[in-house]
Amino acid sequence: MSSEKIEDKPDASDDFFTSMLDDDVVPLTSKGTFRAETTQKQTPGMAERRKAAQRDESLHANALATGDEIKQLDPFGILSFTRPGVQHGVFKNLRLGKYDIHSALDLHGKTVEQSRQAVWGFIKDCYKQGVRCGLITHGKGQGREEPAKLKSCVNHWLPQIESVLAFHSAQKQHGGLGATYILFKKSSASRQRTSEQHQHRGKRS
Repeated sequence: MSSEKIEDKPDASDDFFTSMLDDDVVPLTSKGTFRAETTQKQTPGMAERRKAAQRDESLHANALATGDEIKQLDPFGILSFTRPGVQHGVFKNLRLGKYDIHSALDLHGKTVEQSRQAVWGFIKDCYKQGVRCGLITHGKGQGREEPAKLKSCVNHWLPQIESVLAFHSAQKQHGGLGATYILFKKSSASRQRTSEQHQHRGKRS
Protein backbone atom coordinates (compact mmCIF):
# COMPACT_ATOMS: atom_id res chain seq x y z
CA MET A 1 0.00 0.00 0.00
CA SER A 2 1.54 3.30 -1.06
CA SER A 3 1.55 6.29 1.27
CA GLU A 4 1.82 9.94 0.37
CA LYS A 5 4.59 11.97 1.97
CA ILE A 6 3.23 14.71 4.20
CA GLU A 7 5.03 18.02 3.60
CA ASP A 8 5.93 19.90 6.77
CA LYS A 9 6.20 23.25 4.94
CA PRO A 10 2.86 24.80 3.87
CA ASP A 11 2.32 25.90 0.30
CA ALA A 12 3.38 29.56 -0.01
CA SER A 13 0.41 30.13 -2.33
CA ASP A 14 -1.98 29.42 0.49
CA ASP A 15 -3.59 32.85 1.09
CA PHE A 16 -4.64 31.98 4.61
CA PHE A 17 -1.17 30.90 5.66
CA THR A 18 0.40 33.95 4.01
CA SER A 19 -1.98 36.30 5.80
CA MET A 20 -0.98 34.74 9.12
CA LEU A 21 2.58 35.96 8.52
CA ASP A 22 1.51 39.63 8.49
CA ASP A 23 2.69 41.80 11.36
CA ASP A 24 -0.84 42.96 12.18
CA VAL A 25 -2.03 39.45 13.06
CA VAL A 26 -2.44 39.32 16.84
CA PRO A 27 -2.61 35.99 18.70
CA LEU A 28 -5.81 35.20 20.55
CA THR A 29 -5.80 36.06 24.22
CA SER A 30 -6.14 33.30 26.77
CA LYS A 31 -9.81 34.28 27.20
CA GLY A 32 -10.68 32.98 23.75
CA THR A 33 -8.56 29.86 23.72
CA PHE A 34 -8.82 26.38 25.13
CA ARG A 35 -5.81 24.81 26.76
CA ALA A 36 -5.78 21.04 27.14
CA GLU A 37 -4.43 19.68 30.38
CA THR A 38 -1.01 18.17 30.02
CA THR A 39 -0.92 14.45 30.61
CA GLN A 40 1.35 12.80 33.12
CA LYS A 41 4.70 11.88 31.66
CA GLN A 42 4.82 8.17 30.99
CA THR A 43 7.79 6.38 32.52
CA PRO A 44 9.47 3.42 30.75
CA GLY A 45 8.01 1.09 33.38
CA MET A 46 4.47 2.34 32.80
CA ALA A 47 4.84 1.99 29.03
CA GLU A 48 6.17 -1.57 29.35
CA ARG A 49 3.34 -2.62 31.68
CA ARG A 50 0.77 -1.19 29.30
CA LYS A 51 2.30 -3.03 26.35
CA ALA A 52 2.36 -6.28 28.33
CA ALA A 53 -1.30 -5.89 29.29
CA GLN A 54 -2.24 -5.22 25.66
CA ARG A 55 -0.30 -8.30 24.53
CA ASP A 56 -1.95 -10.49 27.16
CA GLU A 57 -5.42 -9.21 26.29
CA SER A 58 -4.84 -9.75 22.59
CA LEU A 59 -3.58 -13.29 23.11
CA HIS A 60 -6.45 -14.09 25.43
CA ALA A 61 -9.01 -12.81 22.94
CA ASN A 62 -7.40 -14.74 20.09
CA ALA A 63 -7.48 -17.91 22.17
CA LEU A 64 -11.24 -18.08 21.65
CA ALA A 65 -10.98 -20.62 18.86
CA THR A 66 -13.33 -20.91 15.90
CA GLY A 67 -11.84 -23.95 14.17
CA ASP A 68 -12.47 -27.68 13.99
CA GLU A 69 -11.26 -28.25 17.56
CA ILE A 70 -14.63 -27.08 18.90
CA LYS A 71 -16.64 -30.12 19.94
CA GLN A 72 -20.07 -30.17 18.33
CA LEU A 73 -22.77 -30.56 20.97
CA ASP A 74 -26.31 -31.85 20.89
CA PRO A 75 -28.87 -29.02 20.63
CA PHE A 76 -30.56 -30.39 23.76
CA GLY A 77 -27.35 -30.94 25.70
CA ILE A 78 -26.85 -29.23 29.07
CA LEU A 79 -23.88 -26.92 29.47
CA SER A 80 -22.20 -27.20 32.86
CA PHE A 81 -18.81 -26.01 34.09
CA THR A 82 -17.30 -24.98 37.41
CA ARG A 83 -13.75 -24.17 38.48
CA PRO A 84 -12.16 -25.79 41.53
CA GLY A 85 -12.98 -23.85 44.68
CA VAL A 86 -16.51 -22.77 43.70
CA GLN A 87 -18.80 -23.81 46.54
CA HIS A 88 -21.43 -26.43 45.81
CA GLY A 89 -24.22 -24.21 47.15
CA VAL A 90 -23.12 -21.28 44.97
CA PHE A 91 -23.08 -23.42 41.83
CA LYS A 92 -26.46 -24.93 42.74
CA ASN A 93 -27.99 -21.46 43.04
CA LEU A 94 -26.52 -20.54 39.66
CA ARG A 95 -27.89 -23.73 38.09
CA LEU A 96 -31.36 -23.08 39.52
CA GLY A 97 -31.39 -19.48 38.30
CA LYS A 98 -31.60 -18.00 41.79
CA TYR A 99 -29.14 -15.18 41.17
CA ASP A 100 -30.22 -11.85 39.70
CA ILE A 101 -29.06 -11.44 36.11
CA HIS A 102 -27.25 -8.12 35.91
CA SER A 103 -26.16 -8.26 32.27
CA ALA A 104 -27.19 -10.25 29.17
CA LEU A 105 -25.94 -10.88 25.65
CA ASP A 106 -28.05 -12.18 22.74
CA LEU A 107 -26.13 -13.86 19.91
CA HIS A 108 -29.10 -14.49 17.62
CA GLY A 109 -28.32 -13.44 14.04
CA LYS A 110 -24.57 -13.26 14.62
CA THR A 111 -21.89 -15.25 12.80
CA VAL A 112 -19.35 -17.32 14.72
CA GLU A 113 -16.72 -14.58 14.39
CA GLN A 114 -19.15 -11.85 15.43
CA SER A 115 -20.17 -14.01 18.39
CA ARG A 116 -16.55 -14.60 19.35
CA GLN A 117 -15.90 -10.88 19.51
CA ALA A 118 -19.20 -10.19 21.27
CA VAL A 119 -18.62 -12.85 23.94
CA TRP A 120 -15.11 -11.60 24.62
CA GLY A 121 -16.27 -7.99 24.94
CA PHE A 122 -19.26 -8.99 27.06
CA ILE A 123 -17.18 -11.00 29.54
CA LYS A 124 -14.55 -8.29 29.76
CA ASP A 125 -17.14 -5.56 30.41
CA CYS A 126 -19.01 -7.65 32.99
CA TYR A 127 -15.81 -8.30 34.91
CA LYS A 128 -14.79 -4.65 34.74
CA GLN A 129 -18.21 -3.49 35.96
CA GLY A 130 -18.30 -5.99 38.81
CA VAL A 131 -21.20 -8.06 37.42
CA ARG A 132 -21.56 -11.34 39.32
CA CYS A 133 -24.13 -13.15 37.18
CA GLY A 134 -24.76 -12.78 33.44
CA LEU A 135 -26.70 -14.55 30.72
CA ILE A 136 -25.73 -15.40 27.16
CA THR A 137 -28.52 -16.41 24.77
CA HIS A 138 -27.08 -18.51 21.96
CA GLY A 139 -30.03 -20.64 20.85
CA LYS A 140 -30.11 -24.38 20.28
CA GLY A 141 -29.75 -24.36 16.50
CA GLN A 142 -32.21 -27.22 16.25
CA GLY A 143 -32.91 -28.35 12.68
CA ARG A 144 -30.09 -26.28 11.17
CA GLU A 145 -27.37 -27.55 8.88
CA GLU A 146 -24.92 -27.21 11.77
CA PRO A 147 -27.04 -27.74 14.91
CA ALA A 148 -25.99 -26.06 18.16
CA LYS A 149 -23.12 -24.24 16.41
CA LEU A 150 -23.08 -21.13 18.61
CA LYS A 151 -23.99 -23.17 21.67
CA SER A 152 -20.97 -25.39 21.05
CA CYS A 153 -18.74 -22.34 20.59
CA VAL A 154 -19.93 -20.72 23.83
CA ASN A 155 -19.30 -23.98 25.69
CA HIS A 156 -15.76 -24.05 24.25
CA TRP A 157 -14.95 -20.36 24.79
CA LEU A 158 -16.11 -19.69 28.33
CA PRO A 159 -13.68 -22.03 30.17
CA GLN A 160 -10.80 -20.24 28.42
CA ILE A 161 -11.63 -16.95 30.15
CA GLU A 162 -10.19 -16.72 33.64
CA SER A 163 -12.85 -14.35 34.97
CA VAL A 164 -15.55 -16.99 34.35
CA LEU A 165 -15.91 -19.08 37.52
CA ALA A 166 -18.80 -21.26 36.39
CA PHE A 167 -21.63 -21.55 33.88
CA HIS A 168 -24.74 -23.67 33.38
CA SER A 169 -27.65 -23.95 30.97
CA ALA A 170 -30.46 -21.62 31.99
CA GLN A 171 -33.87 -22.33 33.45
CA LYS A 172 -36.88 -22.25 31.14
CA GLN A 173 -37.90 -18.70 32.08
CA HIS A 174 -34.48 -17.43 31.00
CA GLY A 175 -34.18 -19.29 27.70
CA GLY A 176 -33.70 -22.89 28.79
CA LEU A 177 -31.17 -24.92 26.81
CA GLY A 178 -30.75 -22.02 24.38
CA ALA A 179 -29.14 -19.80 27.02
CA THR A 180 -26.41 -20.04 29.66
CA TYR A 181 -25.93 -18.49 33.09
CA ILE A 182 -22.42 -17.23 33.86
CA LEU A 183 -20.89 -16.64 37.28
CA PHE A 184 -18.04 -14.12 37.23
CA LYS A 185 -15.03 -13.78 39.46
CA LYS A 186 -14.98 -10.63 41.57
CA SER A 187 -12.69 -7.98 40.14
CA SER A 188 -10.15 -6.28 42.42
CA ALA A 189 -12.31 -3.15 42.37
CA SER A 190 -15.38 -5.16 43.45
CA ARG A 191 -13.43 -6.83 46.25
CA GLN A 192 -12.26 -3.41 47.43
CA ARG A 193 -15.83 -2.06 47.44
CA THR A 194 -17.04 -5.10 49.41
CA SER A 195 -14.25 -4.66 51.94
CA GLU A 196 -15.10 -0.97 52.38
CA GLN A 197 -18.79 -1.80 52.85
CA HIS A 198 -17.95 -4.32 55.57
CA GLN A 199 -15.69 -1.83 57.30
CA HIS A 200 -18.40 0.83 57.16
CA ARG A 201 -20.97 -1.56 58.66
CA GLY A 202 -18.51 -2.50 61.41
CA LYS A 203 -18.07 1.15 62.40
CA ARG A 204 -21.84 1.68 62.62
CA SER A 205 -22.44 -1.38 64.81
